[in-house]
Amino acid sequence: MADPSEKKHNPAAVKAIPQHEVDARLLREKVARLKELRLAHEATNVHAGSPAVVSGQKKLKKRTGKSADKNQSLSDWLTTQQNEGRRG
Repeated sequence: MADPSEKKHNPAAVKAIPQHEVDARLLREKVARLKELRLAHEATNVHAGSPAVVSGQKKLKKRTGKSADKNQSLSDWLTTQQNEGRRG
């Protein structure tokens, strides 16, 4: 148990914060600041009439190829794979 007289002599012992808590706090502040900047930037893009990128949504490239047909049955696909020389 800590001696109460030690706290009087060493004020740093009272307010000692673990480094991981300091790092976590700094990271939260940084993320909050960056979020504010991103939201402000998106707001200016919307008002300027330029297309704004919606956060979390990206345009996906459409795959082209023989397997792009979603209506193809499994048996047709297996037959195609076998005819192309793949083992099944």
